[in-house]
Amino acid sequence: MKVLLINGSPHKEGNTHIALTEVAKTLEAEGIETEIYWIGNHPVPGCIACYKCYETGVCVFNTGAYADLYAKVQEADGYVIGSPVYYAGPAGSLCALLDRLFYSAGRFMAYKPAASVNVCRRGGGATSFDRLNKYFTINNMPVVPSQYWNIVYGREPGEASMDTEGLQTMRTLGRNMAWMLKCLNGEYVPHPASEPRQATNFIR
Repeated sequence: MKVLLINGSPHKEGNTHIALTEVAKTLEAEGIETEIYWIGNHPVPGCIACYKCYETGVCVFNTGAYADLYAKVQEADGYVIGSPVYYAGPAGSLCALLDRLFYSAGRFMAYKPAASVNVCRRGGGATSFDRLNKYFTINNMPVVPSQYWNIVYGREPGEASMDTEGLQTMRTLGRNMAWMLKCLNGEYVPHPASEPRQATNFIR
């Protein structure tokens, strides 16, 4: 089984990458193959409502990250989409890409478990989390839970590694996704073990 993790940040190895890597390491420890795909930092066209994908099954802008992900989502058994938070929402380039991907390739992702991961400096993480989860819940995709909302805090590169509670939330998410994938695959596995809870407060 394989989980595709999509890094929607314009920074390839920034804080969003740190959060996704924590999920990926946990999945791999549970025997699940992973791939982290970075969408890049080039301009991404949005949907122009031409409806050509109704006729062909693929977006007319079949290049770049869209073309890569159109193929990759068909091979994956689960998905984690990560984004930085800008103005209380996900990165605009990521949303432009996901709008086209889900509209034209949602059939390949339906009934496969998914989760979103959001990284912010201070606020807006919950609304960004909600926005990304809407792609899943309109597409018949089980949403994988964690012990808290999937938010990691950090602004400067590397700061996410200091959010111990956020990273623990990522590990819990990874274990829960592995458990869900195995159950959906017909295996009987007990509930994942929980770590002792950690708390990272704004004021230290």
